[in-house]
Amino acid sequence: MRAAAILLLASCAHAFAAAPPRAVLERYCIDCHDANANKGDVDLDSILGDDIVKHADTWETVVKQLNARQMPPIGKKRPDDAGYDAVIQQLTSELDKQPPSPGRGPTLRRLTRVEYQNAVRDLLAVDFDAKAAFPTDEISHGFDNVTVGDLPPALLDRYITAAQKIARQAVGTFDNPEITTVRVRPDITQEYHVSGLPLGTRGGVLIPQVVSREGDYDVQVRLQRDRNEQVEGMNGEHELQILVNREVKAEFTVKPAKDRNYEKIDAHLKTRLHLPAGQHDIGVTFLPKGSPVLERLRQPYKSSFNLHRHPRLSPAVYQVTITGPYNAKDMGDTPSRRVLFGAGSTDAKAVLTPIMRRAWRRPITDEDLARVLPFVEGAKNFESGIESAIAAILVSREFLFRTEAEQPQSPYLLTDLELASRLSFFLWSSLPDDELLSQGPLDVEAQARRMLRDPRAKALVTNFADQWLYLRNLDSITPDARLFPDFDHNLRESLRTETNLLFADVIENDRSVLELLRTDRTWLDERLAAHYGIPHIHGSRFREVKLAPDWQRGGLLRHGSILTVTSYATRTSPVIRGHWILKNLLGASPPPPPPNVPALDGVISESLPIRERLAQHREMAACASCHNFMDPVGFALENYDAIGRWHADADSHGGFADGSEFEGVSGLEDVLLKRPELFVTALTEKLMTYALGRGLEPEDAPAVRQIVRRAKANGWKFSEIIVGIVKSPVFGNPSSVGSALDR
Repeated sequence: MRAAAILLLASCAHAFAAAPPRAVLERYCIDCHDANANKGDVDLDSILGDDIVKHADTWETVVKQLNARQMPPIGKKRPDDAGYDAVIQQLTSELDKQPPSPGRGPTLRRLTRVEYQNAVRDLLAVDFDAKAAFPTDEISHGFDNVTVGDLPPALLDRYITAAQKIARQAVGTFDNPEITTVRVRPDITQEYHVSGLPLGTRGGVLIPQVVSREGDYDVQVRLQRDRNEQVEGMNGEHELQILVNREVKAEFTVKPAKDRNYEKIDAHLKTRLHLPAGQHDIGVTFLPKGSPVLERLRQPYKSSFNLHRHPRLSPAVYQVTITGPYNAKDMGDTPSRRVLFGAGSTDAKAVLTPIMRRAWRRPITDEDLARVLPFVEGAKNFESGIESAIAAILVSREFLFRTEAEQPQSPYLLTDLELASRLSFFLWSSLPDDELLSQGPLDVEAQARRMLRDPRAKALVTNFADQWLYLRNLDSITPDARLFPDFDHNLRESLRTETNLLFADVIENDRSVLELLRTDRTWLDERLAAHYGIPHIHGSRFREVKLAPDWQRGGLLRHGSILTVTSYATRTSPVIRGHWILKNLLGASPPPPPPNVPALDGVISESLPIRERLAQHREMAACASCHNFMDPVGFALENYDAIGRWHADADSHGGFADGSEFEGVSGLEDVLLKRPELFVTALTEKLMTYALGRGLEPEDAPAVRQIVRRAKANGWKFSEIIVGIVKSPVFGNPSSVGSALDR
């Protein structure tokens, strides 16, 4: 009898624990979310008495809304922080008891442009510009590796052309001279030293060039012209140099055209160079000739590329054309040929098997070799046959697509080879190396930590962070030249580099990810330091700088790159900035706008200050549901203009939907750092979306919380988030799935 009573009490205790805190929900939620009101198509009243896990999708949505303090809506009665935390704790403690149920991603996924380019680099030591060869990949869930399951015929044609070019460059077989043309963007100021060129030079371009075959190469230079086809900046005579590996190979004098025949000015800028096979840096640059005297209005701007506003002070390079080889000699020693032929192997199987193994990410069988060896056997010579075979490998399904076998069980398990491929494309955006392919069983934690120390992990900066933080949008941002006359491509690239170096530092030195929000360091060159008003920084080299508080720089929210991509061409946008913060730093996107929102033309005067205009905007019921969340957050950044410069006199009072208020970017950072789990959760969700190539589902939430708890216990280190992801059942790790099921 006593035993039965104990069992009964235990059963009641479990039922009580599994039931959501009814009193809090009934007081604040049920009025809007019962069977009658059913706002947002959410009926909590009908499921309050059920087991939480039975309605996990609904309760995960509730947890997300409560964490972001988006519910109850502004103006309604709301619990205090302790009330919120109690409800969230009780809900998540039950939801986290579910067995792992990772959603299945696509089993066939084409390589993105970035992945293709990196794969070719790591497979054949060929630097191929996939951005110029292929169209942009479609973005979904914030990343371009989600909806890449198809292969349109037009894209296949491009893959075939690219494969032939890459194979020819790798082997070095050229029947005719090839032409390489490099153009310099017209909005680049060329009045200063270019990084990588010798000190004491001005402007120009540095071209890394792999010469596959020794021979003679013609180099021709064209100068920048205005819209009237006149060479810009022709104030007196100028000396131009062509360099190979920093050694001067040719010098020219550029003179004004007395007879207005501007073609004469740069028609003679052509030379023939003899280049051995291998990697070379070809530079074209000018020698400085002091500071030209040219009247400037208002202030000395750093930008000089615009004919009417800030004309060039000196000539600038527009295009460099490299043609060759002529009088080609035998194929020499290049990185690609060392990869292919090693010690001079002439055995097709020996050459192709390791290439195919890396390219196809699996062991190679005799049947596989039988598909490519005929290309060698039917060629006019051995090396031409290897070229054809490599081109065939590069257009094969096994190379172009990442495949995972269909499995009926749930949770699904990846094989070691599939897991190795998923790891490498997550952390390197490229192929797995020999160590990953030879591991079995795969120690994912050890491999992840090794891979993060590898230079290829820079892909997390240039691919993941570029998309997460919208840095890719910088290329399409062109601030109004009348309002921001000192913005040029030099500044655009400096803004991008500062943010990339901060994220790279967090990865390379395994720092706390909270340093992305607040830090007392940044990386500057002279151009960016001048833009920020920071003194004593000179030259084109980026260097780490200890920041003074009055410089108002530091974490992501103070970076000019972020502030620029979240502004309009003519002004700041608290709406865009607030939305960016909520979505990317807090994982709490505002609700989508309701249908049939009325047009604002003529309703709100554009002459009003932005704060007053948005206040009137929020008075409209159709707009308030979104803008009550976004606008107050974005106002915290109003001290920064549309290209990230600081202005102390702006009104930067802001707030969150929970009623908290703060002053300026510093106050916003304080609020974010007070609840770091929100930022780390948002970052983890972004990394998981990128790693899995699919959007996250409610059933992924317990895994996300487990990763965040791991990171918290280890000082919020970046590596702990990565290791948590790759060891998670959601990632398809067999050992983690087994241990989770054992629980």
